[in-house]
Amino acid sequence: MDNIDRRIIETLQQDGRASHAQMARELGLSEGTARRRLAKLLQDKVIKVAAISDPERLGYHTSAFIGLQVDPSRVEAVADELSELAEAEHVSITTGSYDIFIWVNLTSSEALASFLHNKVGIVQGIRHTETFVSLETRKRALGAGLL
Repeated sequence: MDNIDRRIIETLQQDGRASHAQMARELGLSEGTARRRLAKLLQDKVIKVAAISDPERLGYHTSAFIGLQVDPSRVEAVADELSELAEAEHVSITTGSYDIFIWVNLTSSEALASFLHNKVGIVQGIRHTETFVSLETRKRALGAGLL
């Protein structure tokens, strides 16, 4: 991956619907070069195409980060099980006070309580949870800033 690939990615992060012609103009490339470079980035799984939704506009008004302390022998199994939950937008095995963090978007605080009790609470191996409710989201940029 070189500087041209990085610039293609930056262009797409600004406008995910940018055409090959538009990218070529902005980056000083031929349209064919822009097309080939983008195809290679997709083929090599450096990037993928996805729609990024706005949870608030979709009716998900409660976002939370949940830290979980887990039995050491169950960390990977618990992370796998939590990853299967539709509500879990992000699941990470971590260092520090918590073994796993999950990020969820739900419709309400009542839905969050139900999620914690009926979905997280039944997972074997979880010893303790702490929930951090997001009061306001200032930035939500998936993959931005990595270049």
